[in-house]
Amino acid sequence: EVLTLTRFTASRFKNMGVEAGDHVLSWQPNNKEAVLTWFGLNFIGAVYVPMNTAYRGNLLQNLIQLSDAKLLVCNARLADRLNAIDLGPTLNSVVITGGDFSVNNVTCYSASHLFGFANEVDIDDDLIERGEPWDPTYIIFTSGTTGPSKAVLSSYVQLYATGAEAHNYIDQFDRILVNLPLFHVGGTVLVAITVTFGCSCVVVDGFSSDRFWPVIRRHDITTACLLGAMTPFLLKQPPSKKDKEHTLRHVITVPWNENAAALASRHGLKMRTAFNMTEICTPLISDFNPKILGSCGKPRQGIEVRVVDEFDQTLPPGEIGELIVRTDRPWSMNSGYYKNPGATALAWRNGWFHTGDAFRYDEDNNFFFIDRIKDAIRRRGENISSFEIESEVSAHPDVADVAAVAV
Repeated sequence: EVLTLTRFTASRFKNMGVEAGDHVLSWQPNNKEAVLTWFGLNFIGAVYVPMNTAYRGNLLQNLIQLSDAKLLVCNARLADRLNAIDLGPTLNSVVITGGDFSVNNVTCYSASHLFGFANEVDIDDDLIERGEPWDPTYIIFTSGTTGPSKAVLSSYVQLYATGAEAHNYIDQFDRILVNLPLFHVGGTVLVAITVTFGCSCVVVDGFSSDRFWPVIRRHDITTACLLGAMTPFLLKQPPSKKDKEHTLRHVITVPWNENAAALASRHGLKMRTAFNMTEICTPLISDFNPKILGSCGKPRQGIEVRVVDEFDQTLPPGEIGELIVRTDRPWSMNSGYYKNPGATALAWRNGWFHTGDAFRYDEDNNFFFIDRIKDAIRRRGENISSFEIESEVSAHPDVADVAAVAV
């Protein structure tokens, strides 16, 4: 059924003039239309370019113009923000989903134009059904915490390596909860794992501690991902006799700390931790329920990692430096930053990808995330990890979320 809907959507994109290699923006919450936008574009060799639903103003304007997209698929509740900015010289068409809205100076189409009833008669038999493994499947914008957001080019090989290759404990009998956004690698990779292993997934729009366990039980979810404050939020729920009455078998959690270990014990979970970012392919991953708290795991097969100083010289165990990565298979990491050759060259210098993250490792080759290199707090000659402060403060029962800022 999904394949039929995908081919139908791909045909509609092609009828709108979308061709292989074109960039198409998707600005939607997690829903069926967002998934079909992605699949339909890739089916004809076009590039899926999702945007964060929180974007507005200059940030939104700059990223739309950076994308070089002619077409945007936009949810109606976001569309008003488009009328407050300059859409640039290339964007000329918008498909509105989830309601009706008119955007100034562009041609607007209703959602039925792309996602109407899928009739086999409406499907173009001349569709391009595949590209090359190194072709870009999507462009995802980084968060821009250390500067303007960059557009990360990701190949089909990278998507496979990040998901299925790194998380090969999943099989066709699993059902994955996708509650991370489809405009981040965390959400897209879970859907890609589903496709690769032939299992199923449930796509929901966002995380809610109140809805998490009901959704798990209602849909027989076996696999999920918990990031940051999700774990302490779940721990703050009152204990129940039903805490271990569920189908959830294994969870990826970041970070692996006292909270994660407590959640695993309370609910009888097998939990792994890992390290990843948009540009790489889950180079570090742990065994289930590792004994060492704070670890991101060890390098997986086919990956080389080093902790280096500012001159790319390898540091000994225990010393803090930048994590750099390379892979045995070509194209397993990002293909560069779109329209930003300077940033691409800087990140890929000396044949290694430089993550910009501070790490240390121990004698047993366990790796520990310290902080973003350019995001540390320095006080009286001491480097302080904002990440660690935030992890501690978020554990307090009265704290909803936290950001540590130097003053």
